Amino acid sequence: MNIRKGNPEDMKGVLALIQELANFEKEPDAVVITAEDLIRDGFGTHPIFQVFVAEVDSAIVGIALYYYRYSTWKGRTIHLEDLVVKENMRGTGLGYALYSEVIKQGKKDKVRRIEWAVLDWNTTAIEFYKNSGAKVFDEWKIAQMDEESINYFVENKLK
Repeated sequence: MNIRKGNPEDMKGVLALIQELANFEKEPDAVVITAEDLIRDGFGTHPIFQVFVAEVDSAIVGIALYYYRYSTWKGRTIHLEDLVVKENMRGTGLGYALYSEVIKQGKKDKVRRIEWAVLDWNTTAIEFYKNSGAKVFDEWKIAQMDEESINYFVENKLK
């Protein structure tokens, strides 16, 4: 197993794992980005995300995709958007290795917090995170607007 920073050539493999995660989270039709979007957004003039990839026999079998945020309480933080390991590679330590790379990156960058979301029914992941020393909050709720909601708000609520 080899863990390294991702490059543009890896984005087809990264996208395949993003789709695998969407399938696992029961949202198979939710992924609308393309490998070209990932290349543009992660490797352009102002990259908006970073990614570690895990390779086995030259195949991408895991990813940890993250980006930097700013907390008004803590300053610079990291948001771990996705930690995905190919189903047949789970339980091999690969997820822990990717997770560790993100945490080491946060330490190197002197961030004061690393955060992510986990579905309440993903008890395996919740236990993994708790066992690593992470706090999993019950009282916080995630709020978001999808593209349809954004359009509705702009077209109907700003008049």
